[in-house]
Parts: sequence; C-alpha cells; structure tokens
Amino acid sequence: MQAEYIPFVDELIELCIKEDIGDGDHSSLSCIPAGEKGHMKLLVKQKGILAGMEVAERVFRRLDPEVKFTPVLHDGDRIEPGDIAFYIEGKMITLLQSERIILNIMQRMSGVATQTAVYADRLKKYKTKVLDTRKTTPGMRVLDKIAVKTGGGENHRMGLFDMVILKDNHIDFAGGITNALQKCKAYLKEKGKNLKIEVEVRSLADIEEVFRAGGADRIMLDNFTPEMTRKAVELIGGRCEIESSGGITLENLTDYAECGVDFISVGALTHQIKSLDLSLKAVENA
Repeated sequence: MQAEYIPFVDELIELCIKEDIGDGDHSSLSCIPAGEKGHMKLLVKQKGILAGMEVAERVFRRLDPEVKFTPVLHDGDRIEPGDIAFYIEGKMITLLQSERIILNIMQRMSGVATQTAVYADRLKKYKTKVLDTRKTTPGMRVLDKIAVKTGGGENHRMGLFDMVILKDNHIDFAGGITNALQKCKAYLKEKGKNLKIEVEVRSLADIEEVFRAGGADRIMLDNFTPEMTRKAVELIGGRCEIESSGGITLENLTDYAECGVDFISVGALTHQIKSLDLSLKAVENA
C-alpha cells in the first residue's frame, strides 16, 4: 500500500467500524463467549483479480491486534472459484464483527481491480497507461485508487488538492485558456505550491493557445476522435504529456493508444463495476 494512502485508509476503517458495529455487535455478544477463539477463511467464488488483502489485515488488527492473519494469495493475483485468499485466527467475536466490513471492502476492491485489468491488458503492447478518475464512491476513493493500481492501472490525482486540472468550466469561468493558465501559474507561485498543471482542450486551436500561454505539464484531449487525436499528438510534438478522455470504451481503447497518447482516463474503472463474489467462512476443527 502506498504510504500516502495509509491515513485515508485508517480513517475509512474507523468509519466502517462506527457505521457497522456502533455500540456493539449484539448478535455475537449475546451468544458467543467473550474469549472463545475461532478460525475463518476467505473463499473465492468468482474469477477475477484479488484486491484488498492489506486493507483487510488492517481491519482485523484494528479490532484485535492479536489476530493471526495468514495470507495464501496476494493483491494482484488472478483468482478462480475455490481459491482461498487467507486464513484468520482470533476471537470469534472479532471475526464476526469484521466479516461484513472485510467483504464490503474486498469485494468492491477486487471488482475494481478486475475491471481495470481488462483495460490494462488491452494496452500491454502500447506505451499508453489507463488512468482512473474522481468518479468514485464518496469517502471510498482511496480504496478505489489502490484497487486500480492492483489491477494494473495508474492513479490520476487523488483529489482537487494534489494536481491542477483546468477543465472546460474553469476555462469558461476564467475567460479562456490564457487567462486561466496564467492566473493558475501566478497562484501556485504565490502559494509556494509545486503542483503539476493539466489543461483540458476541445480543439487543435486550444492546444496552440496552451503553448502560447506558456505551456502545461499535460494536455487532456476532451472527446477527440481518434483522427483528431492523431493530429493533436503531432501538433504537441512531445512538448508535454498527453491524456485522452471522454467517449472512450473498451471497444475503441486501442484506437486511441495507437495515436501515441501517454494516458487514457476511464471513469468506468470505478463507477461501472461489479463487485467480486467472495465469502468468509468458519473453518471447523482448525
């Protein structure tokens, strides 16, 4: 797990515990002896890419630092029905309290990783990398970002704070590309912030204006056709990174990669996914 994501993950785990356990798991507390120990396994029930193992271990250890977590598989492994991802040993109450939190996290993360791998596999022979977006479940973005990396994709910015993207609305409100870009550079200098700047463009003329206004670290080609993208790549001529975005599907993905762009951002990696079927099962006589 990337170190910069750990604070986000720990905060999310606290929220997950608060919303699910509240003042106690009364189902378990009412019928399970407090110190009784047990074993469980994570059973894979659907083909895909495994994700969330490190997060799952953090959840278990947050509830009981003395649990014994034994991984069998690792994040990024390709999995098949019947595979066992890990075994966990600890207080039965802890295991029962953790069950739904672990499954909610790992099922969604594995779904995102599985979806991402489909796109990443299509791009293997190109220099182009598939990027995630900010189209994520509110509050759970960090898990989506980790899952995208696990599936072979790359992360775009985490949020509005760690990279500047001057999109169409910024540009329109600011009075054009030149105004927006120059004001942005002045702002970053005044605040002492060293952030990359990306500018969204809607035409070849927009690209020329970006460079007349001093250039940017990356240009985003918004809803360009492959033909327009090819012309844009030639016009940019390696002067900055190039990202394609908008209207790109699995079916036309390689049409854009063949144009020579550095990145393709795909919202579907995180907002059009199906969670993977996983199950936590008690292990008898372990």
